[in-house]
Amino acid sequence: MIADRFGSVKVVVGGIVVFALGLSLMTVSATPAQFTLSAGVLIGIGLSGTTFGAVYGALSRIVPPAQSGWALGLAGAVGGIVQFFMVPGAQKLIAGFGWSNALLVLAGIVAASLLIAHKLRDRQLPAQFPADAQQTLKEALAEAFRHKGFWLLNLGFLACGFQLAFIAVHMPAYLADKGMTAGSGVTALAIIALTNVIGTYYCGFFGGLYRRKYLLVGLYFVRALAMLLFVMLPLTTTSLYLFSAIMGLLWLGTAPLTNGLVSQVFGVKYISTLFGFVFLGHQAGGFLGVWLGSYAFDTTGSYNAVWAVGIALGVAAGLLHWPINDAPVTRVSTTALTA
Repeated sequence: MIADRFGSVKVVVGGIVVFALGLSLMTVSATPAQFTLSAGVLIGIGLSGTTFGAVYGALSRIVPPAQSGWALGLAGAVGGIVQFFMVPGAQKLIAGFGWSNALLVLAGIVAASLLIAHKLRDRQLPAQFPADAQQTLKEALAEAFRHKGFWLLNLGFLACGFQLAFIAVHMPAYLADKGMTAGSGVTALAIIALTNVIGTYYCGFFGGLYRRKYLLVGLYFVRALAMLLFVMLPLTTTSLYLFSAIMGLLWLGTAPLTNGLVSQVFGVKYISTLFGFVFLGHQAGGFLGVWLGSYAFDTTGSYNAVWAVGIALGVAAGLLHWPINDAPVTRVSTTALTA
């Protein structure tokens, strides 16, 4: 909402500052409460101001509609490239300088992005219809909340967050429980990060050519099938890396497709706010994926139940996207009514 009202640059700059502060304060956290405030609250707020909601919203307004799918995919791909190099890079920093100094270096890297944040100074594109220009934020929210497809997107994105957070956080422990080395887990996550670059870019690209809701249907079904085969077949290094590559290709491809679908239906004037609400579903799923994974393992000694939930949610997400009405909403101009 702040990005739509005052511009994305202010949100991104604020997010960068809070993010860097959270990383810095982690180095002096001496109690669980201090660690939760720095690593949890501050970094959580920093992420919310520097990732999909603010950045994709700005790009949706900066780039013409015909190129938005490509732009969103490219932005996600660039993030994936940095993610791929950051994991081993952070490990080297920790090995060479210690964890606290490594966090300070990462905080400096985050702070340095202030130098380019001004490039996201988004502008309002000319409204396609007079009614679009006249719409208020309150009216936009009411319109979205009345739209069945908006809530289906929320539920579908919850499944995405659940799957990704569970795999990212619990994959190394799952592999260790199965007798594999820690190096296998690191390599698996690196493969996910690398293939995510390709997958995110092409999901955004194809989103500009084909109906996004059907691409999302296929993406969730393939994810569910990949997870099912991974847990049903014998676990080997080959099967692990193949699974990681497939999941990486589908990892964050949902983000440009979902954002593009929201802007396709509701326009871009309040895209940051509307996608923020949809992304809230994603983050709720992420919380459940991390928490339920820990709870299930602590109580049963196995991740099997959580894998089953993740597979079922993938199937459900695919089914939920199928009936979404992706036609742009029709608005009547107040001027036209009074003319």
